[in-house]
Amino acid sequence: MNFLFAIDTNTKEIIISDSRKGTNKIDFIERISLHDNENLFKAVELLTNISRASNIDATLFKAMDKVCQMIYNKHKENK
Repeated sequence: MNFLFAIDTNTKEIIISDSRKGTNKIDFIERISLHDNENLFKAVELLTNISRASNIDATLFKAMDKVCQMIYNKHKENK
């Protein structure tokens, strides 16, 4: 499963959701506080910055997304 990541700057939380292939529906999964997983927060922050670049590097974006996926999967394992 590929997860979607966003940051709520007001609450300092990562919002995790997913979207099944072939659908436009986005399903909320959970929120994770900066204090509960600082590494994931920093990774999603970098992913967000990469996506905002005027000359976005798709290869770099995909690589950073994989890092976020990996950190989140590890977070779920350790719960």
